[in-house]
Formats: sequence, C-alpha cells, structure tokens
Amino acid sequence: MGSTVRHITIDCAAPHEPYDLALFWSRVLELPLGPDDFPGDPEAAVIAGDGRPMLLFVRVPDAKAGKNRVHLDLEPDTTREEELERVLALGATVVADMRKPNGRGWVVCADPAGNEFCVEASASDRAAVELREREAAESD
Repeated sequence: MGSTVRHITIDCAAPHEPYDLALFWSRVLELPLGPDDFPGDPEAAVIAGDGRPMLLFVRVPDAKAGKNRVHLDLEPDTTREEELERVLALGATVVADMRKPNGRGWVVCADPAGNEFCVEASASDRAAVELREREAAESD
C-alpha cells in the first residue's frame, strides 16, 4: 500500500506568522483551525476533515524566494468573479490575470505571505462557457 498525503505544508517566514496565515486560509476555505493552534505557535493547521489533507503552516527561518513550485487551485461554489472579490477582501492580492475573453481561464493570486494560488472558473462558469460555445457552433 502506498502513502497518503497527510498535510500540505506551507512555510511561513517573518514577518508572517503561521497562525495568521492559517486564519487567512481558514476563512478562504471556510474550514476550522486546529483546536490546539494559537497566535505565536510555531505551526498552525486548517482542518479539512473527511479524509482530505489539511494545510499545515510552519514557521521557518528563511524567506520565500521565487515562484512557488506547488500551489493551490481553488474552484469556487459561486462564480470565479464572486470568489475573487471575496478572497481579495480577505487580504489576497492579484498576481496575474489569466482570464480569457470567452470566460475560460483563471486568476493567479497571492496570500498575505506571497504564496501563489489560483482562482479558477466554477462549475457554473464552465457550463455557461460550454453552452455559449455550443450555441455559437449551432448557429454557424
């Protein structure tokens, strides 16, 4: 039997605190923090439950250097635009806008510590694009 992913670990270097970054992601994902996590702790977790991996934020001495090699892609329950507005209000910033005129694409964002993540089109966004493309093909 193979291994199971237990955590997806994200490094936190000063001035960013593991608890603060976990709190940001807890709000983004609407999932609870670990019950034993408090401000000032060297690590803090977002608990996913249901056998899914959780995010673990760990204090490290070295600062982030360059682009993340691994990042999270978020698929919102609402529209991509509504989710983008929500994560920006929580403290994210836009790094790159990869949206296409036809409605496909994504937006690259960064959390308060600069870790990149993407806000993708939702299932309803993708269904609307596919419907428009199908209708356009039928009218040709």
